[in-house]
Amino acid sequence: MEEYLIISARTLFLYFVILFVFRLMGKREIGELSILDLVVSIMIAEMAVVAIENTKDPLLHTIYPMIILMVIQIGLAYLSLKSQKLRDIIDGKPTVIIDKGKIDEHEMRKQRYNLDDLLLQLREKDIRNVADVEFAILEPSGKLSVFQKDKTKPQSETFDFEWPVILDGIVQEEQLERLNKTNLWLRQQLRKLGYKEIKKISYCTYNNNNDTFYIDIKDEKK
Repeated sequence: MEEYLIISARTLFLYFVILFVFRLMGKREIGELSILDLVVSIMIAEMAVVAIENTKDPLLHTIYPMIILMVIQIGLAYLSLKSQKLRDIIDGKPTVIIDKGKIDEHEMRKQRYNLDDLLLQLREKDIRNVADVEFAILEPSGKLSVFQKDKTKPQSETFDFEWPVILDGIVQEEQLERLNKTNLWLRQQLRKLGYKEIKKISYCTYNNNNDTFYIDIKDEKK
């Protein structure tokens, strides 16, 4: 009976410890997990199970590595806010799987993502025909974001989409290449709008259908 009471007490204690740890690591843990989040979650869960089963082992031996993981996670999350390259390494980058209605087999091979996976995720979104898709983006979480063709518009009309051309002060060359635009063109357009320093721009999108920009300045106060 005493052993069951100890197990119950350790379970309850570790429950609140893990809850506290995940709250400190931020709300991003609650949503879809990135690879790093998944690794940390699995490790913390394994530690908790071992600690509950091994009642003779001091709880400090479990709590200490949990705190180390929490510090690492918070530190990497903070650094990733400052560096897009680090975010790409840790979380990965979104990949365009269908571009203007055409499947990109090269990108699919790079992501080890096959046609069965693609068709399954399209069916889950009630899309039966690949020809109905203008763009499909494979997110770092594995989720497929799909933008269907607007059948009310003429085929010759450009697809209306907000393309992210600047993230955290860094020009997204891949997006510009997809738009058939250059870095010089972007800088010239921004200068016309009164924005001379790219590094001060937190987020900038370009709508290639109506030729408009959305621009958000870093730490801009209302």
